[in-house]
Amino acid sequence: MENKIRLRFAPSPTGFLHIGSLRTVLFSYIIAKKLKGKLILRIEDTDQKREVRGATESLVKILDWVGLEFDEGPHIGGNFGPYIQTERLDIYNKNIEKLLKEKRVYRCFCSFERLQDMREKQQAEKLPPRYDRTCRDLSDEEINKKIKNDEKFVIRQAMPLSGETVALDEIRGKIKFKNAELDDHVLIKSNGIPTYQFASVVDDHIMEISHVTRAEEWIPSFPKNILLYQAFGWKAPKFIHYPFIANKEGGKLSKRQGDVAVEDFRDKGYLPEALINFCGLLGWHPKDDNEILSLDEIIAKFELGDMGAKPAIFDIEKLGYFNGYYIRHKPIDDLVKLCRPYLEENIELTKNQKKKEDEFIKKVVAIEQERLKKISDITEATKFFFVDDLNYEKDILAWRKMSAKEAQVNLSIVYKLLEKIPEENWTNDSIEDGLMTYLQAKELRVGEYLWPMRVALCGQKASPGPFDIAEILGKSETMKRIEKSINLN
Repeated sequence: MENKIRLRFAPSPTGFLHIGSLRTVLFSYIIAKKLKGKLILRIEDTDQKREVRGATESLVKILDWVGLEFDEGPHIGGNFGPYIQTERLDIYNKNIEKLLKEKRVYRCFCSFERLQDMREKQQAEKLPPRYDRTCRDLSDEEINKKIKNDEKFVIRQAMPLSGETVALDEIRGKIKFKNAELDDHVLIKSNGIPTYQFASVVDDHIMEISHVTRAEEWIPSFPKNILLYQAFGWKAPKFIHYPFIANKEGGKLSKRQGDVAVEDFRDKGYLPEALINFCGLLGWHPKDDNEILSLDEIIAKFELGDMGAKPAIFDIEKLGYFNGYYIRHKPIDDLVKLCRPYLEENIELTKNQKKKEDEFIKKVVAIEQERLKKISDITEATKFFFVDDLNYEKDILAWRKMSAKEAQVNLSIVYKLLEKIPEENWTNDSIEDGLMTYLQAKELRVGEYLWPMRVALCGQKASPGPFDIAEILGKSETMKRIEKSINLN
């Protein structure tokens, strides 16, 4: 017997994948896999004004990068196609005719100007904006006359005028809505294109969707959906409204406040496994409190009953923590491949052929692996390795209360000690041993020598340790940089 668990992800082709949409499709994927069902991609492009050319292809590409695969969709086909709504208009026309014959919906001939005037009056009287049902009780004779005169019309759902609609959400339980407060909303626009509210219900039924998953923001539409299923005489699928994703201040995620597109996170060097791990905890939490989870581990541990209705907080610092964890656990060769596109900018800075070689680049990436939170950080963090000539103010050579001149005197001692180390023995350990043995024997303050050395090698206040930098730069480059620091005016 075929498993009838079928979930869908139905985005609009608007140009990028919102991080909230990634959370939606991720949980749809998790539930489908958990219940051994299928996940379908359907493109809801009925709002033609918002469509961006190539958006569907970009969407498939970014979801593939994240690691989420579909069982059916416009890019792979399936038995329930077409999977793009504008290619399904004949299906919508057939179904709306059925509702028209049964008087479940009605044609509305009100002009844009009349509707605008109506809304302005409602606002002035502080009434909720709602269609006043002027065309709801037109006679067949009036309707036919208007059609004959080529008057434009939309088709609205005839909502019940009293009582209440009870809708069941799998997270929140029963939600009651007063029918008198529901709007006779538009199902078919004047150009014959269906609205999301109509097309999604028809498609979900015909495609045999068992679970409709979407964000909490769609709850106000919930009774309209249920009443439309009832109007058709269809059994409604199970509905899951994921909790609202808020910023740290409790407000809505906004492009003005930071990145909201998955493509932006990818381009800045966030890893797919970090985004999956992070989004998997936006509204759900494992019982054992272990938060470092692969996609397979989330699927294994996930239970819908563990999801709550409280807003999920989007904490970019937590995402950075996850990303740093996965960067640290990347095999170095894989990390080098990820860093290489960002490092190209640095590599172009140098004329030194050694610094362009794979082995040098591998050492540079390895030294920063523990410190990176984003792959893109590698550019600025390692720039000093690739420049042929560092530029910095000599004052930063001084450690704590010492003067820059004193730091330069100490660098002269460091220089002489490093000179004694043979080039063939130029390693982190030998450099450390050569310096620390002397400093400890003389009971000198280590910071007054190693701080100036590190600054001389990198030209900045924060960096990896001086022994690591020196090993990667090699003896010749190390000596050249220290000599320059000694002679800074």
